[in-house]
Amino acid sequence: MPGDGGASARDPSQWAPLKTRTFRALWIANVFSAIGTWIHQVGAAWLMTELAPSPVLVSLVQAAAGLAMFLFVLPAGVLADVLDRRRVLLASQVWLLLTAATLGLLTVTSRTTPAALLVFTFLMGTGGALMQPAWRAVLPEIVSARELPAAIDLVGLGVNVARAVGPAIGGILVASAGAGAAFLLNAVTYLGVVFVVRGWKREIAPSGLPAERFVGALRTGFRYARHTPQMGSVLVRLGLFVLPASALWALLPLVARQELGTSAAGYGWILSAFGAGAVAGALSLGRLRGRMSLDGIATTGTIFFGLALIGVAFVRLWVPFLACAFVAGVGWLHILATLNLSLIHI
Repeated sequence: MPGDGGASARDPSQWAPLKTRTFRALWIANVFSAIGTWIHQVGAAWLMTELAPSPVLVSLVQAAAGLAMFLFVLPAGVLADVLDRRRVLLASQVWLLLTAATLGLLTVTSRTTPAALLVFTFLMGTGGALMQPAWRAVLPEIVSARELPAAIDLVGLGVNVARAVGPAIGGILVASAGAGAAFLLNAVTYLGVVFVVRGWKREIAPSGLPAERFVGALRTGFRYARHTPQMGSVLVRLGLFVLPASALWALLPLVARQELGTSAAGYGWILSAFGAGAVAGALSLGRLRGRMSLDGIATTGTIFFGLALIGVAFVRLWVPFLACAFVAGVGWLHILATLNLSLIHI
């Protein structure tokens, strides 16, 4: 059985993958790293409101990270298939560690400019794009096929817990010690993943097939997406939701600072409320699947998110604003989770 501490294949529990030593170590390290990522994101967004409180420049922080993901996530997925996934994962973590540490040093010495912040945000997004496909691709190698669905759910749970916890920590840290401290702490969180991945003795099954080349694999991926109507439909729906919905992430720092008059800590609590909504959405998803179709869940999530977005635009009282952020988190999770499931089932 895959893995090196082996959970029993007879154990169907949703926590069973944690009995596998390699998965448990990677999962814990990844949760701390994800918390660090959210701490970093709070620092980057809030720092831009201090350096250049322009709606365009503040929104470009989100755009820089999103552009890197858009440009590199497909090539990164190909790399995870044609290269040693362990090395790809390790390289991505070292890249992220060095990028976050450099930005942190520049910031604590007051040398970060708006342009530098955008460049480093793009570089962080590039590292994230390289990491995500490799991280998901190694799961079938470290847990059994029976435990794989539970492992995927645990990964999602960890991400959502980090989304709820990380911004609150980040907001408090930025308010008390500055954005540079947030960047440096994020760099430290990557050390755990580097340590675990370096210690993982990956067993590669021998193959009689010739190694696939990067360009050929990339062309195959594009060809498959172009000639699979169901995938095209899901990707269009995903794009039609994510592009306008990203306005929330792009302008929320300015809304928090200028409209709500809150500090970095308050901004962190707003993001944590959104993360708590995402956790609630994840916990309710299994129950909803038994009552509604995937399209029905996605439609309901879209309505929830749209109503919450209207609330964020007009509500300026603290508690109702947090409630809107919570509802937006529920809707966001329901939409993205159901669309991702639709892609898996194609």
